[in-house]
Amino acid sequence: MSGPRVREMTLADCDRVAEIRVRGWQWAYRGLMPQPYLDGLGVGEDAERTRARFTRAAPGTVDLVAQDDGGTVLGWACHGAYRDGERRTGDAELYALYVDTGHLGTGVGRALLQESVRRCAAAGHARMLLWVVEGNARARRFYERAGFRPDGAEEASEVAGVPVPEVRYARSLTG
Repeated sequence: MSGPRVREMTLADCDRVAEIRVRGWQWAYRGLMPQPYLDGLGVGEDAERTRARFTRAAPGTVDLVAQDDGGTVLGWACHGAYRDGERRTGDAELYALYVDTGHLGTGVGRALLQESVRRCAAAGHARMLLWVVEGNARARRFYERAGFRPDGAEEASEVAGVPVPEVRYARSLTG
């Protein structure tokens, strides 16, 4: 493989993106979220949600996929305006980034993140923010290598009745 090629996602990619996302959750969040919840995640249900979200995405939301030379989708990223509750701000947010677990460490995630950062900077955003599960050390190292730093904001989402702490990371997109 000459390196992943990043392109905009299409509706035809939704099933593969759902597979990558569900397997990514099951792999990355083992021990960080309730195992019965992770075991119960279904690719079919997630594909339906992915198609619905993709067809009704907010203006400015960008879905990207990375594929190999043969056209197999290996990763997915989504970004847009930062969400502060129901309000969108002038900052950009990386909503999601998942890589097929068999291709972790091969540059797929880096290619997706670089393209998201490039597009957000070109759109005039001064900063890019993202949320990461506090205990996900691998993801935190990945984002830190790309110039993101924790900015002190923290919150907890709830998964199957269990609080899952998250930390916010930020990166300047100017100068």
